[in-house]
Amino acid sequence: MAELVCAVDVGTKSARAGIFDRGGRLRGRGDHPILLHEPGGGRAEHSSDDIWRAVCAAVRSARRAADARAEDIAGLAFDATCSLVVLDAAGRPLPVSASEEEGWDTISWMDHRALAEAAECSALAHPVVAVAGGVMSPEMQAPKAMWLKRHRPDAWERTGLLLDLADFLAWRASGSTARSRCTLTAKWPYSAHEREGWQHDFLESVGLSDLLRRGGFSGAAPVGADLGALTPEAADALGLTPRCRVAAGMVDAFAGTLGVFAPQALAAGAEAGHAALIAGTSSCVMMMTKKPISLAGFWGPYAEIAVPGYWMTEGGQSATGALLDHMVRMHAAGGEPTAGRHRAIAARVAELRAREGEGFGAGLHVLPDFHGARAPLAAPAARGVISGLTLDASFDGLCRLYWRSCVSIALGIRHILDTLAEAGPAIRTLHVTGGHTKNPLLMELYADATGCTLVEPVADEGVLLGTAMAAASGAGLFGDLAEACLAMRQPTRERRPDATGKARYDRDYRVFLEMQRQRSVLEGMG
Repeated sequence: MAELVCAVDVGTKSARAGIFDRGGRLRGRGDHPILLHEPGGGRAEHSSDDIWRAVCAAVRSARRAADARAEDIAGLAFDATCSLVVLDAAGRPLPVSASEEEGWDTISWMDHRALAEAAECSALAHPVVAVAGGVMSPEMQAPKAMWLKRHRPDAWERTGLLLDLADFLAWRASGSTARSRCTLTAKWPYSAHEREGWQHDFLESVGLSDLLRRGGFSGAAPVGADLGALTPEAADALGLTPRCRVAAGMVDAFAGTLGVFAPQALAAGAEAGHAALIAGTSSCVMMMTKKPISLAGFWGPYAEIAVPGYWMTEGGQSATGALLDHMVRMHAAGGEPTAGRHRAIAARVAELRAREGEGFGAGLHVLPDFHGARAPLAAPAARGVISGLTLDASFDGLCRLYWRSCVSIALGIRHILDTLAEAGPAIRTLHVTGGHTKNPLLMELYADATGCTLVEPVADEGVLLGTAMAAASGAGLFGDLAEACLAMRQPTRERRPDATGKARYDRDYRVFLEMQRQRSVLEGMG
């Protein structure tokens, strides 16, 4: 009997696949890059065909690494960024660029072209806006669809399918146009806990009365629901068999929450004082609770968006890993922000801190909102700030700026946690997964600057693990998603905060908040 599952995670610049057994152990993984087109003006685009090719390559590589036969894979599921794929009724790509450039049919999650449309949505007194934290983000799908209808009416008239990236991949694999309840609830004007999920009055108000027809929307499938078998074409491309079942997937942050936090929450009945931190190109703090928690500037609460019986509330940072890449790329001593370059900078920061002590980077302060601010400010048009720059263009100068940028990212998490504490028990434990677990500076700071204990999976593949749980549920290896989460739970390790730096980070935090206040004053003067 087939008892392995395949999980696929599609991020901003790569597709990753993992083969897992029913005990949650990773048997093999594969990676493949994807193209990101950034033509300027806050725009970022993908090609869905390129993404599918990358997914197929990653799955084949993962199966080889696992030394698994195609017939051993019982189920497949996808998680992805909340990017918007635009296709015609026959499933052919439609251009989303402002120009006539062809081949780019997917508006990336990080694309901010729809700032004006998002502001129009925010001006409406509607529950959809309240669930978006009171301010609609241009990263949501309704503003993107509004922009497409206004600026590419030719493409809009030909549109037959609008798909979140995770749903696109499930459709490409199975042929099912059913949408995940997760993607619908988190990114569209859809309320899973309401009798009528789609908020038609909101769609009318923003000029999207034809959205459901243009988008080819059908039913909402719970995460882990069986969408059907792989099509023969997809099975051949992926190197699997048509007996493999495809499960409804989710947005990547929710997959990470399933992988590193849901098992603990389910086992303990939603532990107070715990949250998940999914940290990569951007970062998300995820709360999973029995009762809804609603806060200005936070996304949610979302009813049963992943696990039945639980609400989720999300507080995020738009650019974290992306900010560090940007700091490296823009500095005279930086260059291309490869993994090796980040490691070299982190190693040099450790040397300089050992030599200079607490004074390392003194006088440099950063507000990390270079791509807008999510929680708790809900200011998508906010900009980053650096105070204390000198003429130092050396590598050590880059290391100082990099370190202080890391500090600012951790202080942003502290700001989110402090705000969450106003609505319930203080968060004392963060269950962390994502690319940041490979950055020793960030992991140190997440503990020391917030005062939280960090819990991370020993085999740091929390996002893939959460998607594997959905795949196992869809393949019928377990009775439901909750059972899969508990059965596939993995060993963890803890990092406790070092209290010796508390006074220093408390001072940095006061400066951080004052810089936010001063930025608001300057914006008001403008």
